[in-house]
Order: sequence, then C-alpha cells, then structure tokens
Amino acid sequence: MSANRKSVHTTVLALLLGALLLFPQLALAHCDSLDGPVVNEARTAIETGDLTPVLKWVKAEHEPAIRQAFEQSRQVRTLSPEAKALADRSFFETLVRVHREGEGAPYTGLKPAGQIDPPIVKADQALTKGSVDPLADAIANHVGQALRERFNHALAAQKLAGENVEAGREFVDAYVQYVHFVEGIVGLVHGQHAH
Repeated sequence: MSANRKSVHTTVLALLLGALLLFPQLALAHCDSLDGPVVNEARTAIETGDLTPVLKWVKAEHEPAIRQAFEQSRQVRTLSPEAKALADRSFFETLVRVHREGEGAPYTGLKPAGQIDPPIVKADQALTKGSVDPLADAIANHVGQALRERFNHALAAQKLAGENVEAGREFVDAYVQYVHFVEGIVGLVHGQHAH
C-alpha cells in the first residue's frame, strides 16, 4: 500500500473513530444490541411489569405503540417457554425499531450480545461511574496523536514542495488530509455532523 493510500486510510479510520467516540449513534449504535441499554431495560420491564423506565427511550407520540406491544408480550409470554422467548424478542424488536425511528436512524435488526465496541462500553461506564475524565483524556490523546501525525507529514512535505511538481503534489495531498481532519474534528465538536 502506498504511503498516500495508507495516509488516507488512517485519516478515514481516525475520523470514524472520532465520530463513534463522540456520537455513538452515528454507526455502531448499541441501542440495537441484545446487551445494550434499551434491551436491558426492556428485560427488566417485562420481568417487573413496570414499563415506565422503558418509555424514556421512545418519543411521546410512540408511547401508545410501545404500551400495546408490551401488553401483548406480557400476555403471550405466559403461554409456553417458546411463546415467552418469541414474545420477548418481538417486544425488544418493536422497542428498538421505534427508538431508532425516533432518532432518525434506520432499524437494521437486533444485534447479538457481546459486540458493543469498547469505546462505547467506556462511554456507558463513565456515566455509571459519574466521571467522563478518563474517557475524555483517552479521546483527546488519540485525536492529538492523529492530528500531530498529519501535521508532521504536511510540514515535512511542505519543506520539499518547491523541489518539483511531484513533491508539490505530495504536499497538497498531505495538506488536504491534515486540514480535512481538523475540519472533521471541529465539525464533530460543534455538532455539525447529524445522525
């Protein structure tokens, strides 16, 4: 792989990581995972019969549909162990689909447990622990390292840019990657990247 191609791949990966760390709902949302927060609260609601904690995951206009799905699930799950599993799954799917719809995100089915990305797990743990500082520091260090790499590459290429056209093009490529990385991070920080 050429240095330019490798640099482009690194830029894309860094931006994706930054997006995932700052806005987990962009791509690898864990609300659609069987061990994510939406399904975990749904399990508790089914067992306790109390839907109230789950309703925060849906918009007010979708509450009647969730209430109906919940009641149907609670009735059907008493028929047999198979019916229980099917009713629970149906409720989870309905809840996650409606939640995703409320976010303006597509529903692509429930994801298996155990596949939540580590940065997202750390984001949830930060809320549980009441401090985001370790996560913020890790993100800042990663973004800082990626920014320094792009800067150093652009700076080195700039020094050689006047030697010939190819060197000038190498600088422009490095410059564009550097500036686009900065623009991407600024856009994420200022919320310019929507769902």
